[in-house]
Amino acid sequence: MTEQQRRWWADGELVVAGLVDRLGDEALAADSALPGWSRAHVVAHLARNADALVNLLTWARSGVETPMYPSRAVRDADIETTAALPGAQLRADYVAACDRLASAVEGMPADAWTAEVRNGQGVTVPASLVPWMRAKEVWVHGTDLRAGLAFPDLPEDFSAALVDDVLGLFGSRDQRLDVTIVATDVGRSWGDGGTTVEGPVTAVVAWLTRSDRSGLSGEVPPPPAWL
Repeated sequence: MTEQQRRWWADGELVVAGLVDRLGDEALAADSALPGWSRAHVVAHLARNADALVNLLTWARSGVETPMYPSRAVRDADIETTAALPGAQLRADYVAACDRLASAVEGMPADAWTAEVRNGQGVTVPASLVPWMRAKEVWVHGTDLRAGLAFPDLPEDFSAALVDDVLGLFGSRDQRLDVTIVATDVGRSWGDGGTTVEGPVTAVVAWLTRSDRSGLSGEVPPPPAWL
């Protein structure tokens, strides 16, 4: 875990907690940006994701294998159950889950951060990546809430790191995009394809993670599914 990753995580938690706190019961029941999910589903997913990451830190600290979720079916059922809570209970559940994760991070022994665990895709990673994993969840799903946070609001340095991360994931799955991506505002580029895609780095993130091509210029292809 780098200090930068820790800052991205902490800042993202603060921003999204504020959004969740201001969502009334009717607003929670309204549609999110994710098909088939209400805002309550997004909040529920973020709460259960926090607990899932606590599981990984428990694994790293104890040496006892503790997966993020017992199964995909259990994960999905827990999200549905949480999303069905009355608004006040859902908001309280979210705060409690975020607090549990923060406490787990603060209580980690220094030598436990190098322990290997498995992420949600079954890939072995060091526990030190947990804050980065959470930062990605809160910032991107924070935009899915449609509650005042949009992709242009994401930190530029975080967004550039997320582009690195997503393109690396695509490459590991043999889904490399045959394009040259130019982030016009941060002086970064990726790839060497014959087609050039240009725009702000946050627009690149919106495209790669949510297939939103609106902020980009060029012949922008549909990206592979992110997660």
